[in-house]
Amino acid sequence: MSLTTKDFDYHLPEQLIASRPLADRAASRMLVIHRDTGVIEHKMFRDISDYLKPTDLLVLNDTKVIPARLFSNDGKTEILCLDRSSPMVWTCLVKPGKKMRVGRTLQVADAIGTVIEMCENGDRVIEWDREIDLNVHGHLALPHYMNREDEASDRDRYQTVYAREEGAIAAPTAGLHFTPELLEKIPHCFLTLHVGVGTFRPVKAERPEEHEMHSEKFHISEDSASKINSAGRVVAVGTTVTRVLEHLAKQETSNRVPSASHQGSTDIFIYPPYQIRAIDALLTNFHLPQSTLLMLVSALAGRELILEAYRQAVAEKYRFYSYGDCMLIL
Repeated sequence: MSLTTKDFDYHLPEQLIASRPLADRAASRMLVIHRDTGVIEHKMFRDISDYLKPTDLLVLNDTKVIPARLFSNDGKTEILCLDRSSPMVWTCLVKPGKKMRVGRTLQVADAIGTVIEMCENGDRVIEWDREIDLNVHGHLALPHYMNREDEASDRDRYQTVYAREEGAIAAPTAGLHFTPELLEKIPHCFLTLHVGVGTFRPVKAERPEEHEMHSEKFHISEDSASKINSAGRVVAVGTTVTRVLEHLAKQETSNRVPSASHQGSTDIFIYPPYQIRAIDALLTNFHLPQSTLLMLVSALAGRELILEAYRQAVAEKYRFYSYGDCMLIL
């Protein structure tokens, strides 16, 4: 019998949702799951090196979050820039969208935008008469569960220390715990996946296989691919890295990923009984109930073990979600 979306539910007291980051990135707690024995440990993120071998390789997502959320000058319309095909042509999520039909205009700062297309999924393509400086006029699209507007400090903290490729709407949050000092001691490489708005979208279908997954753009260099294929163990830092590597692994019979550089997009949806093959371990934050990301980690470690780990995390009062604590699955 196949699993339903409700099989990935758990209870989380609202006070355990982290709405703000810790002062020290590396001060997070880390729950460690040993898949081979089912043992669960409660550690600190600073202990991560104790669980790594000299031949292990961390793979990190170096995407950089852009302040993609804007408001029209009259305050009536919210625009979330999902993609920029050019500096002045954007695909956007618009709220409220009912009146924003083809030909309608709105103004942000000195720029006037015109809706030139309505997409099947409800997104709008807007053409601006001049460029908009997102760093001046944009806001970070913080996850709704933080229940607050973005602040100046988020420009730094809702960003990994190694972020360099602009294009994400949401941060690859498993990487938020690393400091430059910690990272320089651990063998690692990078790929890029621009985290999109789909990361916030809930699974509304009764069964996971009925859910339509969002697509996200990615790029991996030949150098990173070579390091991944020669590593002893591949430790994915985050579900975004996992999705890219599993997407690429579908094309391979011998290597973990294709040996050449590769760019494209992926809408891979990983849920039990999917067999993970490209990674050996995963560092990840805690995920929302009934979410695609909770389903992904359940495919790696087993639904029952993951839900037991979450039960313990709640009992031990871990901090949850983007600015929260993390989990290492070995």
